[in-house]
Amino acid sequence: MKVTFPHLGNSCFAVKAIFDGLKIDYVIPPFSNKEALEIGSMYSPEEICLPFKIMMGNYIQAIKNGADTILSVGSCGPCRFGEYSELQINILKKLGYNLNFIVLDKPNSIGFKEFINRINKISSESSIKTKEKLSILYKAYKIINLIDNIESYTKLIAGYEINKGTCSKVLNKCKREAFNCNSPEAMLNHFKKYSTIIKNINIDKNKNPLSVAIIGEIYTIIEPFSNLYIEDKLMDYGVSSIRYLSPSWWIKNTLLSIFKINSLDIRKLSKKYIPMPIGGYAKECIGEALLSHKKGCDGAIQIMPMGCMPEIVSKSILPNISREKDLPIMTLVVDEMTGDVGYLTRIEAFLDLLERRRDNVLYGS
Repeated sequence: MKVTFPHLGNSCFAVKAIFDGLKIDYVIPPFSNKEALEIGSMYSPEEICLPFKIMMGNYIQAIKNGADTILSVGSCGPCRFGEYSELQINILKKLGYNLNFIVLDKPNSIGFKEFINRINKISSESSIKTKEKLSILYKAYKIINLIDNIESYTKLIAGYEINKGTCSKVLNKCKREAFNCNSPEAMLNHFKKYSTIIKNINIDKNKNPLSVAIIGEIYTIIEPFSNLYIEDKLMDYGVSSIRYLSPSWWIKNTLLSIFKINSLDIRKLSKKYIPMPIGGYAKECIGEALLSHKKGCDGAIQIMPMGCMPEIVSKSILPNISREKDLPIMTLVVDEMTGDVGYLTRIEAFLDLLERRRDNVLYGS
């Protein structure tokens, strides 16, 4: 067995640590890039959304490097992400690839017994004792929390840094060096070290940078290639950015959803506008917009893939929230045809708007 998985933000670090610990052979696909998108677009249905196409590119690139088993998360909800795996399996079969495809759906959707069966398809390949396997999973959970916290902190303080570019350099170096770690313990210690390093970045607390929240469909906000590295661009502009959804958030949300105590703040805030789940992350998007206003953000940017039905519903509600809360919200729709120049122009124009609004408040004009 040689396992691969799609890129989903920082999840690759935790998954790498698990396979290193279990001593199971794996292939990390090249980071999502233009080639992956071109490959995925070539073999995917034309009308399917961007995440599907990038993931297909990840899979095929990994298969060409020897992968014979694909591990992915699933969804049994009304969002068509729940159908991704079935369609991807069929496409890969037609391309002549004979693969094992293991989908980790929510235990409360497929049953706890079936969930364990799917986990066992991988863990049974390891000779490690059960107690040690559980320890590895716990360390992987700590790893994903650490790297997500490191990332969120550096992107938040980027607007306060004294030496421009420090946060970006530290974050990129942290991620780059993590791939040299060959055990869960080594990676855990690596991220603990950087958790201390980032606290020592020189910042000026007297600065008052713009604060922008990134909200929307989970894949396109946590997988940087799909959103044209918007958070990196905001760091370059000296803007503090906040993103509520992350791989570690997804794990907690999924586990707590079994007991219906997941994301209570977001669910409570969004109830007025979306009283029931409609699939995808529509409720989360609305709740995050309201949470951004509550936290004093200057504005919010919704990112969604072309044709994403839950986000289309959110997009239609956000203008009302924008008016009621006096919170500027911009929507960016991404697909394989999205160009860097127009995308960047819209971001810069939005930041100019936020700066002018702030000046008007300060000077009363």
